[in-house]
This record gives sequence, structure tokens and C-alpha cells, in this order.
Amino acid sequence: MHKSLKKSLLIFLLGAIALTGFFAFNPKNDKLFAIAKNIDIFATLIRELDSYYVDDIDPDELVTIGINAMLEELDPYTTYVPEEDSDDYRMMTTGEYAGIGALIGNRGEGSMVIMPYTGFPAQTVGLKIADYILKIDSTDVTTLGTSDVSTLLKGPANTPVHLQIKRDQDTLEFDVIRKKIAIKNVPYYGKLNDNTGYIKLAEFTTNASTEVRNALVDLKSQGIDRLVLDVRDNPGGLVNEAVEIINLFIPKGKEVVKTIGKLENVNYTYKTTKTPVDKDIPMVVLLNEHSASASEIVAGTLQDYDRAVLLGRKSFGKGLVQTTVPLTYNAQMKVTTAKYYIPSGRCIQAIDYLQSRESNELVTVPDSLRKAFQTKNGRTVLDGAGIEPDESVEQKSYAPISYSLVARNHVFDYGTKYFYDHPQIADAATFEISDSDYADFVSWLEGKEYDYTTYLEKSVEDMRKNAEKVDYYDEIKAQIDSLEKRVNHSKEQDLVTNKEEIKKILSQEIVSRYYFQEGMIESGLQDDEDVMLAKEYLKDLEKVKMVLTASSK
Repeated sequence: MHKSLKKSLLIFLLGAIALTGFFAFNPKNDKLFAIAKNIDIFATLIRELDSYYVDDIDPDELVTIGINAMLEELDPYTTYVPEEDSDDYRMMTTGEYAGIGALIGNRGEGSMVIMPYTGFPAQTVGLKIADYILKIDSTDVTTLGTSDVSTLLKGPANTPVHLQIKRDQDTLEFDVIRKKIAIKNVPYYGKLNDNTGYIKLAEFTTNASTEVRNALVDLKSQGIDRLVLDVRDNPGGLVNEAVEIINLFIPKGKEVVKTIGKLENVNYTYKTTKTPVDKDIPMVVLLNEHSASASEIVAGTLQDYDRAVLLGRKSFGKGLVQTTVPLTYNAQMKVTTAKYYIPSGRCIQAIDYLQSRESNELVTVPDSLRKAFQTKNGRTVLDGAGIEPDESVEQKSYAPISYSLVARNHVFDYGTKYFYDHPQIADAATFEISDSDYADFVSWLEGKEYDYTTYLEKSVEDMRKNAEKVDYYDEIKAQIDSLEKRVNHSKEQDLVTNKEEIKKILSQEIVSRYYFQEGMIESGLQDDEDVMLAKEYLKDLEKVKMVLTASSK
């Protein structure tokens, strides 16, 4: 029997024996007795599997699978973190790690640099987007997965790592010194016009509130007197950072969020503790279906205090609190211990995981059972489905050809080609490829595969499948054939019809080569419908005031 298995079983069994002995004198404690009994059964099962199973088993792998399967019965946020994954978990919660400071991905031929982060080693030594990684030190990584490549790039701070890179037809060598990397919570901020500031908040890791504060103070020094705070696609993170961010805009001593759970020690009321930076600046908060957890606390609390107009789409609806519990052998468990309640009294959780387990499908609160609450000014807000914006903006849709060009990496690859053909471009806010550049892109596409099915073609295809099931199909077949010919797309014509849309997508990709993540965000703001609506609101402060009063509903 494996030594590690024997050690694990010994701990399991000693614990089970001790617990069983204790519960013998506490017969009323049925639940804890059941836990001890099942631990004993589990340990015995693993031991007998190791003895009798026809092949050797890996006890660590098997037990981990069992634990994960058990936790899947609860909610997706209660997870097991074995010792070997603790560094990745720490990076997710703190945003910090030691490495070269670059996003690594796969574009078909192996792992490549997708985005070097500004100011970190990868960017300072000259690594570029689309550099393929051939070797890390002496290890050939051309056949390794992206996660393995990322692991090799990480290591203790101030240690060297040697990279062999393929760039176009050249093979290059780079010596990089790993540094402590802190992922930016605010990857971009700037002015939308002379008096309107914009802050993109992408994460809620350590120092998120400090970054937002610094951005706000800098923007105010540049003369802004109104603000757009963007938490779209922000999955959340540390609740204390959310509280500090809210405190930038509302007075000291105000309730921000409560956590309420089964145990008394998880029940807590978070309040603002500092003097705000600006409690009066007119604000718009942008959110969407991917704004979750801490993002929803920020948006929802500002809505409850009638402090900001919310624009976009209904948020994700994650109102569950997780606590990290240490386990033996340096393992950890992230476990859901409470729910979030914002100042109006509403809970933002959208999915009932208890009922979902019982029905084997995701169960949300029906509209008829959602409870009504009031904001500070008496506006009605509802619980049970995330945070709803004050005005909804329909999600932007793209033509099938645009999806195909992006998915097949043609936009990415042309962006790389353009970068090496053009030493410099205009600034990120104003750059757009010319018509002649677009014509060059169309010529470059010749011979490349990017076929796709349009919505109409899919509808006709479905209609034919259904028609084939009826007795009179032969009578209508000619009509369906004729319709199919009429809706069949022409890639060449679609490149003309959707020219402006594709030009914008190409321009944003090209900007990333010169101005990295910050430039890509700035470029995308130029035709962002949510941002344009926010600017309209902030031009008319009477409209903002009207939305934030009960009489507007």
C-alpha cells in the first residue's frame, strides 16, 4: 500500500474512532454521528479499493475526485483547493504572483503571448503579442498546454527565466527576471470629454479601492465634474474593497452590505468609515450580465442610496459569501457561509441552489415572488435576480462573418501583420484603419477558411429538416430549394455589407499591438453604446436627478 495512502487512512481512521467514541455518549447528535460513520465508511472503501482493485490506484487523485463530486452537490462556489493549487488560488484572490507579467494563450500552433502587461518584465524586455514560446529554460514547450506553460513561467521573484521565441520567421532569445506581478484592478481610466471621467474597474483584488481612488483624484485634478464607473464583466472579489470603493462616494457611517449566515461569526454589517472623496459628483455605473458579487454590491448600494444611475443589463445575481477554511496538509476549502444583503434589505442572489439540487435544474426566483424594497428616495427595487439597471441597453450583436473572422484568428493574425508593416499609428482613441487597409485585409483573406452559417440559413435548414418529416415534402421541396438559394450568403458580399463593423473590430485588435490592454479599452469606448448613453445622461443632470427620484417611477 502506498505510504501516502496509509498515512491518509490512519488519520481518517483515528479521527473516525475518536468521533465515534465521543458520539457514543451523545446519542442525540445524529448529524455528527452520521458524519463520523461516513468518514469511517469512506476510509474503509479507499483501503479496500487499494487492496482489491485490479489496477493500482492513485489515492490523492481518487479522493480529490470524490471530494469535488461531493461539493458539486452544493453550489459552484464551494470548492476544494489542494495544496498544489494554493498558489493559483492565492493569485485569484489577491491578484498577485511572481512571473513575467503576460497573458499566455493558444492560437493553433502552440502557446503564445496574448498580452504583455504594461510595465512588467515581458513588456520591458520586448516581448510582443503573437510571440510563440518555443522553450522555457531547457524545456521544449511546443507540445505543452497553456496552463503548463504558464506554470513554468512562474517562479520566485527575482529569479531568471530564459525564453526562446518564434516571431514571424525569426527565432529570438530573451532573458527575463521574474518579478512580483500585481494585476491591475483599474486597467484604464481617462476622460470621455472635457468634464466627464471614466474608470474601468475589472477586478476586486487587493488595492482595488486604492486604484479607484487614485484614478478619481487624478481625473478630478484634470477638471472632470461627472463620472462613469464601469463594472461590466467584473466577476467580483474582495468585499472590503467594494466597501472602500463605495466609501469614495457616500458619507462616513453608512451601511454598505450585511452578511447573514447560519453561524453568528459570519454575520457582519459593513459600514463606511472614512470621509468620501466626492459625495456629490454625478455618476453613472455600467453593469451587465457578467457583473457579479462585489460588482453587484457596488452597483446595488449606489442604487439604494440613489447615488448613481445604473445603465446596461441585469447583473449576474451572485449574493453568496465565501470563506476560506484551512484543512490538513495545507489544503483549503472555499465554502459558502452567508448571503449578501445591501442597504435596502434586498438579497442579490438569483439562483436557489437548494431547490436546484432537488429539481436537477437551475431554479431562479419567479418574478411573482420577488420582494419589493425601497431606495433612500423611495424608488422601488426588487430582490432575487441580481441588480437591474435604471435603463437597459440591448446587448450588441455582431454579424456571423465577424464572429467567424475572430474565431478563426484572422483578425488576430492580420493585427500582427499590420503591426510589423506599420512602425506607428495614431493614438488609441482616434485610430481606425483606412479603406485601403481594409481592401488589403480582404485580399489577405483570399484562400483562408472562414465560412459560417447565417441566422437565415440556419432557419431554412431547420425548416427543411421539419418539412422532411411530413408526407407532402415532395410538393414543397422546390419552394424550399428556391428559398435556400436566395438566403445563401456570399462571403465576398458580407465583407462589403459589414465593412464598418469589421473595420472597428480590426482597428481595436491593431491598437492592442501598440498600446496594449489600456489602448484596447480606450479604442473600444469610441462606439460603445453603454458609454454613449452614459454621456447623454451626464450632459443633462436634470435627467439624472429625475431618474433618482421616486416620482420618476
